[in-house]
Amino acid sequence: MTDKQRQRPPNNLAEQVMARLSSDIRGGRLAPGARLPTEQALTTELGVSRTVVREAVAALRADGLVVTRRGSGAYVADPAAGPFRIAASGAAALGDIITVMELRLAVEVEAAALATERASRRQIAIIRTAWRSIDAALKRGEGAVAEDFAFHRAIAEATGNDQFPRFLAYLGSHVIPRQSVRLSVDTPAERRTYLERIQHEHARIVSTISEGDPAEARRAMREHLTRSLERYRTLAGGMKNGRR
Repeated sequence: MTDKQRQRPPNNLAEQVMARLSSDIRGGRLAPGARLPTEQALTTELGVSRTVVREAVAALRADGLVVTRRGSGAYVADPAAGPFRIAASGAAALGDIITVMELRLAVEVEAAALATERASRRQIAIIRTAWRSIDAALKRGEGAVAEDFAFHRAIAEATGNDQFPRFLAYLGSHVIPRQSVRLSVDTPAERRTYLERIQHEHARIVSTISEGDPAEARRAMREHLTRSLERYRTLAGGMKNGRR
């Protein structure tokens, strides 16, 4: 990569690496079952940091294109078995995101309540660690997409019902809408404020689950997802009106 590419924000670099690996997978250059190049090999070949590579691989895993094996690395999954995709940008993509958000509301609100009732101390600690990882990523100036996904998945796993994390894995990276659609209307300051607000909402979810209050956990998760849903509804409405 050129010096100019290296100076781009980490999220853009992660998207480039993800797009490159996704293209290799879909084009057959990396066949199902093949092992992805190591982090060191990718950082050397693409001229990016390990953090960028890890975020790209995490996004591919969330998208169902790769699977990871502890102590062995990442391997290509069957592309035909991956989840549905959302278009890159535009009102149609926002419309798709809205339908996914509505579906998540129906599932994740109850997942939060079940996690409150069933989570072990270890699982609560994992949820809290995932929440802190988002904080660390934001302090590094990153979008915390992979960390945000890990947070929601940790809650799903704490339900004790394997279908909840499997559902999130099926939805893939679109669990975190800001990864699917990059919004040119956002200024860096607005984006930062938005991410900080989301993290405050996450804090309330962690608190209600830790305190063992399923009703409040439902309320906290519902408000968190509803606020994001309303944001995308407003953006979709603005784009539609702008085309009239």
